[in-house]
Amino acid sequence: MKKTFIVSFFSLFLFLSLAVEGISQKKWGGMTLYTVRNEMGVDPKETIKKVADLGYKYIEAVDYKDGKFYGMTPKEFKSYLKSLGLKPISIHMGSMTTNADTLIADVKAAGFKYFIAPVPPMGMFKFDRETRKLTMEDDVPKLANILNTIARKAKAAGLEFLYHNHDFEFAAMPSGIVPIDYLLENLDPKYVNFQMDLYWVTKAGADPVAYFNKYPGRFKIWHVKDMDDQGRFAPVGQGNIDFKRILANKKLSGMKYYMVEQDQVFDGMTPMEAIKISKEGLEKIGFE
Repeated sequence: MKKTFIVSFFSLFLFLSLAVEGISQKKWGGMTLYTVRNEMGVDPKETIKKVADLGYKYIEAVDYKDGKFYGMTPKEFKSYLKSLGLKPISIHMGSMTTNADTLIADVKAAGFKYFIAPVPPMGMFKFDRETRKLTMEDDVPKLANILNTIARKAKAAGLEFLYHNHDFEFAAMPSGIVPIDYLLENLDPKYVNFQMDLYWVTKAGADPVAYFNKYPGRFKIWHVKDMDDQGRFAPVGQGNIDFKRILANKKLSGMKYYMVEQDQVFDGMTPMEAIKISKEGLEKIGFE
């Protein structure tokens, strides 16, 4: 009897130890592969594996060409992510034109949930590579109509459609329209919601929480990156953005997922180091 009790106790101890270890190794949080885009261009599978090894659970993709994601068919891409314990959540589709139906079908087949417009589509914006400034055409109602059309197609396919902001959408156009406000007020949340980039909102001089209060439930995914004293991109926790205050309003915002991003790295840091530091920073702040 005593021997049986000891064996049973040891078995229970071993089970609990393994359970605790499993919990400590549980993947959480998301990141966008845009941060490691150069590495993805060299060896996408190895780069994705490194992302998984860091403990991330979700990914956002940004590359789609000739019906493939990073050189993999939708089925291959979905299968490879699954083998690493990663889930495809969202994808930026900056190439949206008249081929929206094909894009939507492939995004659905790859297992994504959110179809995102990262910038105004169909040539409605310009990017200056020297200054890295984005500007958009002063016809926000036209943009809203385009987004609405694509969003309805996405909805019919079982996808959710989001628009991702930069800073220029928060500045009044010559027409007097503030793009982000117009889109939030005129697009039906049944079809179009938003991916809030917390850095760019802050860069624009706006307050994320104020937008959560004014437009509750509209911001389904956050892009999370910090801002240093020079106004540059920084890993989460290495800058000045008050993420604790923002996170406290997660429910109000409607946020379902967040994605770590860092458009550029500085001072000798590599993109992979940046997303590792960001994950550590997120844990300290309280992100899960």
